[in-house]
Amino acid sequence: MPDLSDHTIETLQRQLAELGFKPSHAEPLLRAHYGADGPNGRTFPPALAARLSDEARRRQAAIAARQVAEDGTTKLLLRMGDGRTVESVLMPDYRADRAAGCISSQVGCAMGCDFCATTKTGFERNLTSGEIVEQFLALRREARGAGRRLQTLVFMGMGEPMLNLDNVVPAIHRIARNEMGALGYRQVTVSTVGIVSGIDALAASGLNVHLAVSLHAPDDATRARLLPAGRRFGVADILAAADRYQAATARPVSIQYCLLDGVNDSLPQADELARLLEGRRMHVNLLRYNPTGLSLRGEVYAPSPETLTEAFLARLRDRGVVAHVRRPRGRDIDAACGQLRQRA
Repeated sequence: MPDLSDHTIETLQRQLAELGFKPSHAEPLLRAHYGADGPNGRTFPPALAARLSDEARRRQAAIAARQVAEDGTTKLLLRMGDGRTVESVLMPDYRADRAAGCISSQVGCAMGCDFCATTKTGFERNLTSGEIVEQFLALRREARGAGRRLQTLVFMGMGEPMLNLDNVVPAIHRIARNEMGALGYRQVTVSTVGIVSGIDALAASGLNVHLAVSLHAPDDATRARLLPAGRRFGVADILAAADRYQAATARPVSIQYCLLDGVNDSLPQADELARLLEGRRMHVNLLRYNPTGLSLRGEVYAPSPETLTEAFLARLRDRGVVAHVRRPRGRDIDAACGQLRQRA
């Protein structure tokens, strides 16, 4: 019997029927598996309970390592059934009863972003929808153990979600649906380096989740230097796809912009970014680079100085752009943006 994380209610109903059990067990089984509403006291036939016990012992993902940062951020190294590992992060909210989760969509990453640690390991494979769900469940258990509720989930961990939508989309359905994970679609954000076809496919999926675009430069030349994907998808094409997504979902798109000292943090670049976003209802998240050591191209990047970061932010706001600086979380355990990397 496959892991429950691989199932929808409908597929589990069919399998239970094939195994000689009542299909009506499917929904309560999955609600208990996802822990959406806590223990419900439901009992199941002994033969079914035995199968479930066997399955629980061979979960797709097991916690291989756990680290806690000074700010309370927790990073989990999860080992999949084939031995490969990914990292997931739980970040405490400013409210004492809430937390946010960050999960991965692939083992490694093929995007080659020069300031990101994940790409240093290369790409190994896509995660299955069940493996993606397992990360959510691990973070939900971690949050509950800390007396918090996992409130939001972002696909900003290892990998490019748009290159694994065949597994990301069904995983989100299971995580968000009231009958299963019950997180809610509005609580999910999918991030991309700007895969235009993927943005359009996500819009067509009807998920209506939030979209975050990692832009990191207002011009094609600088962006291509930092992100190899920038050589394939120009800034104008990416923003046009973001416009289409916003029109289809009525959800404002977030623009992620990592400030690198002397690379993309000048005030003229702030002006150019503001010009690009003029008339667009988009929000800019600025973040200062989190150190990852020597890059693939042999560069050693540095975060933009705080004074210049504040000046960049002020220039955007002066030009009418809604923008904030996102503070790093878990930097001391390599859990901040761009620092995740699979380990043995």
